[in-house]
Amino acid sequence: QVQLVESGGGLVQPGGSLRLSCASSGNITTFNRMAWYRQVPGKQRELVAELYSTGVTTTLNSVKGRFTISRDNAKNMAYLQMNSLKLEDTAVYYCAARSGRSGPMSYWGQGTQVTVSS
Repeated sequence: QVQLVESGGGLVQPGGSLRLSCASSGNITTFNRMAWYRQVPGKQRELVAELYSTGVTTTLNSVKGRFTISRDNAKNMAYLQMNSLKLEDTAVYYCAARSGRSGPMSYWGQGTQVTVSS
């Protein structure tokens, strides 16, 4: 069973930056899709950014130009670089992955808290 472990969350001031990391216990080249989601208490989990094995990426409109998803196959890692953070980016961020070409995500991390506050 593949495990995903996020790290890099924390407290940051508005305008600051964080880089979230997602370490996979399995070979990420077998993942067709990797993604970062976030969730605020009382709200639905939302897709922040996704990256396909083809290299295609998509990002949530509200984070376009500020957040970048990437992966390092050699290290079995995925990242979410977050710049110009805003108060509304505060959430628990989750890494997820899927091997198949469609369907729900197969693997989820435990989440890492990102708090943007002055």
